[in-house]
Amino acid sequence: MNGSSEAKNLPAKWSKTNNVKWVSPLPGGSGATPIVWGDRVFVSSLDNRTKDLLAICIDRETGRVLWEHVLGIGVDDGGRGKNMASPSPTTDGNLVFFLYGTGDFAAVDFEGKIVWQRNLEKDHGKFDILFGYHSSPTLYNGNLYVGVHQRDRSGAEVNRASFLLAIDPATGKDLFKHIRPNQAPDESQESYSTPIPMEWNGRSEILLIGGDCVSGHNPDTGEEYWRWGQWNPKRINHWRIVPSPVSFDGLVYVCAPKRSPVFAIKAGGNGLLEDEGVAWKSEEATSDVCVPLVYKDRLYVLNGDGRKEVTCLEPKTGKAIWKGELGGDAVFRASLTGADDKIYALSEAGEAVVLKAGDGFEVLHRTMLEEWPCRSSIPVADGRLFIRTAGNLYCVGE
Repeated sequence: MNGSSEAKNLPAKWSKTNNVKWVSPLPGGSGATPIVWGDRVFVSSLDNRTKDLLAICIDRETGRVLWEHVLGIGVDDGGRGKNMASPSPTTDGNLVFFLYGTGDFAAVDFEGKIVWQRNLEKDHGKFDILFGYHSSPTLYNGNLYVGVHQRDRSGAEVNRASFLLAIDPATGKDLFKHIRPNQAPDESQESYSTPIPMEWNGRSEILLIGGDCVSGHNPDTGEEYWRWGQWNPKRINHWRIVPSPVSFDGLVYVCAPKRSPVFAIKAGGNGLLEDEGVAWKSEEATSDVCVPLVYKDRLYVLNGDGRKEVTCLEPKTGKAIWKGELGGDAVFRASLTGADDKIYALSEAGEAVVLKAGDGFEVLHRTMLEEWPCRSSIPVADGRLFIRTAGNLYCVGE
């Protein structure tokens, strides 16, 4: 859950033709990251023509589509973010779980049989989020977790409080729903982040961020162990959160929005944490969209706007080791991937940049795929990269 992998023998250089094992056409774009399990690649996608929300299974060796299901009807506002196929799928090795911004949720086995199907908006009310629901489900210790961080409008006829939902993956039935209150106004109540599991000093938690705070929850009940939130003391009303929190070695890394600092919060706390709960704050690193990467005892933070800077930090202290610019005109919305002593980045325009992981900024390779928009992170498996563009899934390997 921190963007890193132990995969080896990954390519450092490729083009649209060189080192490409196969290319599988996709019916549309999406911010959903493909997932790989065994000989299968699972992809969520919007069909640009029909607006169908699709669950797709692809053979990892050949790129051939093995099965495909229509699980809902979505919308796309011309690439501005409301693509309802943005949540990434997840799997336990037996079932794969597809969630969409419309609330459509389904479990499908590896042979393509739909095991259960439901709609979360029908059961829990229509989501009230400015750019639509984009959070991915999380599978942890035999439960599915879904976080909904939305506006709870004062005086509204329907209460739309934010909540953490636990679901039985075998049946699709709710196990618990924990309401998560906050003091944030308007859009600052909203979050596009994913629930993140953390284990520290014998305690398991589900981390949530949104509504101007980060919190740790009991995975069995949803009970809140602790919360911290001091990045928006003026209660600015448009500071929605995009990046998920990241945990490593007793710290929880939190990116405050819109060019604000990165904070490291001490794990294991209880109740409302104040200044003593903060291990460090970095004014040198910032990320409004991309989730930070922890890889080989280094914390990498990508600011995908402006100069498109990557900052490498010491995870324990927040001390900046180096900072480098990725360049290019397009923003970066995909989070970094760390594997095989390399850092992989992908811009919206389809430019892939490979950095050397370590104590200095070094670009190993650049290649342009030119298939806008590209918003998915790059998963890796068995010496291969799986790069999703607006129209294709590339399998890259030497």
